[in-house]
Amino acid sequence: MKILIISPGKAHSPELRDAIAEYETRLRSALPVEWAFPSISDKDGESVAILKLIKTDDVVVLLDERGKEINSPGLAELLEGNLNVSTKRLVFVIGGAFGVSDAVIARADRTLKLSSLVFPHMLVRLILIEQLYRAWSIRTGGKYHHV
Repeated sequence: MKILIISPGKAHSPELRDAIAEYETRLRSALPVEWAFPSISDKDGESVAILKLIKTDDVVVLLDERGKEINSPGLAELLEGNLNVSTKRLVFVIGGAFGVSDAVIARADRTLKLSSLVFPHMLVRLILIEQLYRAWSIRTGGKYHHV
């Protein structure tokens, strides 16, 4: 299974690039991660760009502050479930600063929130990639996640 993370806006900021790359490297052999950074124009234009990146058979997880809260073991279960049904690509969409259109919400298979706090997009990228690594570690019995 591959992971695509769609995050509107510019590529990673220099301050976070190395940290994000570290988790990508840890995941690379088991769970390849790709990034897409559609241009931000307005909410509707951004949503059109997001939907163009999503394939028909993708499983889409929208990250939004109004989504269902999930913990790290829950994210591990989400990965495991998608691996068990042979999902080819699991797509995470980080909502724009003004949210996403109803069309993106309708396309999402799940809507989750990483926290009740609101974070800037660049920081959400780091949090998400770290949580994906943590979930993979939980799934494989690694030592990264301590209970």
